[in-house]
Amino acid sequence: MSGYCAATRTYHSLREPILLPPPDLPLSFPTFAFSVLPSPLPSHAALIDSATGEAVSFPAFLAQVRALATALRSHLHVSHGDVALVLAPPSLHTPVLYFALMAVGAAVSPANPALTTGELAHLAALSKPSVAFAVSTTASKLPPGIATVVLLDSPRFLSFLHGPGDASATDSVLIRQSDPAAILYSSGTTGLAKAVVLTHRNIMTSRVMAASAPAAPEVLLLTVPVFHVYGFVFCLRPVMGANTLVLHTPRRFDARAVLEAVGRFRVTRLALAPPALLAIARTAESDESVTASTPTLQAVLCGGASLSPELIRRFSHKFPQVYITQGYGLTETTAGFCRNIGAEESRRIGSVGRLSWGTEAKIIDPETGAALPPGVPGELLVRGPFVMKGYLGDKESTSKVLDSEGWLRSGDVCMIGKDGFLFVVDRMKEIIKYKGYQVAPAELEDLLQTHPGIDEAAVVGYPDDQAGELPVAFVVGRSGSNLHEAQIKDFVAKQVVHYKRIHRVFVVDSILKNASGKILRKDLAKLALHQIRAKL
Repeated sequence: MSGYCAATRTYHSLREPILLPPPDLPLSFPTFAFSVLPSPLPSHAALIDSATGEAVSFPAFLAQVRALATALRSHLHVSHGDVALVLAPPSLHTPVLYFALMAVGAAVSPANPALTTGELAHLAALSKPSVAFAVSTTASKLPPGIATVVLLDSPRFLSFLHGPGDASATDSVLIRQSDPAAILYSSGTTGLAKAVVLTHRNIMTSRVMAASAPAAPEVLLLTVPVFHVYGFVFCLRPVMGANTLVLHTPRRFDARAVLEAVGRFRVTRLALAPPALLAIARTAESDESVTASTPTLQAVLCGGASLSPELIRRFSHKFPQVYITQGYGLTETTAGFCRNIGAEESRRIGSVGRLSWGTEAKIIDPETGAALPPGVPGELLVRGPFVMKGYLGDKESTSKVLDSEGWLRSGDVCMIGKDGFLFVVDRMKEIIKYKGYQVAPAELEDLLQTHPGIDEAAVVGYPDDQAGELPVAFVVGRSGSNLHEAQIKDFVAKQVVHYKRIHRVFVVDSILKNASGKILRKDLAKLALHQIRAKL
């Protein structure tokens, strides 16, 4: 039941096998995805904008992808191996753009539109994009040096969508499954952002694993960012199962508006981050009438950070007909490789599910590297056709997490029970999870230490019901400096995106470290907890 092999000390998936093409067959993800669509094409919508109600049918979606792919080749001269930076909020154009870029052999590289110019410059230095797709409100933040910039809200781009579609634009391009299809950004286990290279086969595997769960067409409402791996792969999901994807396009999450969209578009599955689930639970607790608009909702898919049992209880009390399915994955694993499937498995509160097909896992002692049996926690290692190709241009960082046999270190302490369910026990990573966003302490520490009055700095996460974790800072002032919390918070806020802002500052005489000089982050987190509670 656990999938554990005592001889190899490896866990194997017990899920039903899924069909994938031979890995050496030249094939792009879009070509593969379109090949599994039924004929004739479905009559229901492929895409819907939740704010306007505008819909794109499956025939129109395929026609737009082909027309845009033709324009990418003939007008923009995008070719195999190019990297395309995408800096735009979610819209009906987003999935079309993703598919078209991959169809011509370019790598899609979406970034958070809220990032600052300096932060985007760092990402562009990693991925080296030759073309960028933005909107009028984000284009000014693009770093210099990108040869071609196209605005998604311009008449020019709209003309691309409705131009002639030439099959030779994609048929003439030899794309191997091992070629890069996407470059996403992750902080890995520590440090600054790294460019994660995901291949066409990585994405094929991820989408087939997800599409194999429900057999009937679904209506999926996506509320998570499309530049995050969770939202990115979800954008690609409808084609694999002939499902309808409803994109939540407002800039800010509004629980009441989301619930209204669930009722209006007869949504069956809702993709959320944990803070959004909390907002929906709170809305339902304050106004029970909102639950009446969700009779079609069957499941909530939650990822990006862990869910507390209390939050699950609160939500389930108001929406008893809806089950919450959790999953576990990383940017480096093309999103989830472990998930709960169906209402029965979702009753395992605290578990993120069972290993998906094709997954091998090991639980090892972080100190000795010895593999551990079921029921014993240790660092999770994973292997499978969904594991990234590596960090672009960074062999050293790649070798630290991905070995020559294909095992990826997760940086998380996990436990697999005797029945094969995975539990995330703790995080070895230093990364702070703020509303599902990754915040690297090292980045903020480096920034704080550029302040003329700060000598040393350490940043840790402080638990918060709504956000998950809040970044808080400990700083050591330079001799003669006169540091104030508001001043330091403002210094950081002016230079980073909103979710990286410091929420509390503690001025201390020294930073807690061990003998080798490593910051004792867990001790600092406990100290922050004690000091904040003492002030309340």
